[in-house]
Amino acid sequence: MLLLISPAKTLDFDPVSMQNHTQPQLLDHSEKLIKKLKTLSSPKLQKLMGVSKAIAQLNVERNNSFEFPFSKQNAKQALLAFKGDVYIGMNPQDFSEDDFNFAQQHIAILSGLYGLLRPLDLMQPYRLEMGTKLKVRRSENLYQFWKDTITNQINEANHQVVVNLASNEYFKAVKPKIMNADLWTVNFKELRKGQYKVISFSAKRARGMMCSFVVKNRITDPLKMKSFNMDNYVFNPDLSTDRQLTFTR
Repeated sequence: MLLLISPAKTLDFDPVSMQNHTQPQLLDHSEKLIKKLKTLSSPKLQKLMGVSKAIAQLNVERNNSFEFPFSKQNAKQALLAFKGDVYIGMNPQDFSEDDFNFAQQHIAILSGLYGLLRPLDLMQPYRLEMGTKLKVRRSENLYQFWKDTITNQINEANHQVVVNLASNEYFKAVKPKIMNADLWTVNFKELRKGQYKVISFSAKRARGMMCSFVVKNRITDPLKMKSFNMDNYVFNPDLSTDRQLTFTR
């Protein structure tokens, strides 16, 4: 069973003591993207990404300082580098070495720059959202750039089940029709004014907590995710289907 999650805009590149690390598997593609990004000035990057002048300048500096090969001196394990709501909910800082080894086999992070990252894959700081309309050679955007590459990489992991815990923006880079696995989805909803609704902030945290729950309990059967009951969420069979699990609170 493989869990797919989104990356985060917020990053933390403070050093960590963990020595175990791996190399991203699609770095040849990342090199092409970085080569293109290095040609963009701060104003052009600001317009392309729709960000502030300060964020654009920060990422110009990141792009220009990007270097190969990756090492513990210039990069950090992905699961510890991302600091958004999903990762706060997951709290990988609390993972044991065995937890990280399990996560390495059962969690994958979709990324605009790296395509697909495993938890222990080293990454350098970047900002490149999957929805960015970056033109690279004949590709008009990142979805066209990655084509089937991300899905093929998922297939190479040879999992029987893939669980989508990613946002729509990132999961659009995956092509279920050519995926060699059963696709499951997990939703988290809250009761608001008599209706169950997805509350983005809470749902992101819950996705991370689900990842932690799967890792800590070594879950490889998606049906066992039904016992998840963190942060007052419980499985709601009335809002679920065979391959779509909905948790409510």
